[in-house]
Amino acid sequence: MSPGLGRMPYDNLYIYYINGKVANDWVGLGDGFIGNWQEADSSFLFFSRPADKQVESLVHADDGLVLKDRFVMPYEDWVGSGMCAFSAAGLHVLPPWLAYNASRDPNRILLDPGVVFGSGSHTTTRDCIRALDFVLSNNAVSRTIDLGCGTGLLALAAARMGSTHTLAVDNNYLAAQTARDNILRNGMEDRVLAVHGCASDFISVDADLLVANIHYDVMKKLIGSPGFLKKKWFVLSGLLRSQCMQVEDELRHRGAEIRQKRSDDHVWYTLAGVCII
Repeated sequence: MSPGLGRMPYDNLYIYYINGKVANDWVGLGDGFIGNWQEADSSFLFFSRPADKQVESLVHADDGLVLKDRFVMPYEDWVGSGMCAFSAAGLHVLPPWLAYNASRDPNRILLDPGVVFGSGSHTTTRDCIRALDFVLSNNAVSRTIDLGCGTGLLALAAARMGSTHTLAVDNNYLAAQTARDNILRNGMEDRVLAVHGCASDFISVDADLLVANIHYDVMKKLIGSPGFLKKKWFVLSGLLRSQCMQVEDELRHRGAEIRQKRSDDHVWYTLAGVCII
């Protein structure tokens, strides 16, 4: 569906909850198919129009799949009160349907979240952008890795701020696919690459800067791995206060130095620092 200027890409989302893993290369779901979000042993198929027949055919073709439920939700509710343009650290982030100015602003990031969480509205995302500015405006960073990239916003922000090679990784196939689409949307495929994979499998990749706005349980494993200390700089977020305190203690124990601590809402915390070993 091609939205008109100023209009969101979808009116409603038609969501089918399936017990079992639907192959990401399944064909025959129709033009209204948006994507397949997999969570553990469940699949959530998103459509822009009703797709009962397609989904029923899919389930009947595979004995391992069971249709558990179906939902209809306004897209605006899904992205949370509508996705709005915002600015942080000199970058201007806006959805394509609000891109009224066709000129190429070097500080602009076009971001279409699709059905992936990560529109930039959460305080951790904006704090991460400001933390990236803190690191990149004062230090030479050529290689960045963003683990748990979601829509790819932070990877794109790092590239806009000067990182020449940025790798964006997400364990969810649909998130990695959405990040790839946003990279192409911004014409940054020469500087940013998005891949589908597990964060722990990429922690040892050579990089000057590690970015991880990620679940606390995953972050604990990342900062405890040998590959973490091979990164000079880090930006870590997605931490509640007690979690942040534990991460700070572990970082100091491992010889890392925290240079900035942010919490604009006093609930979620973001750390920026350097590994000095």
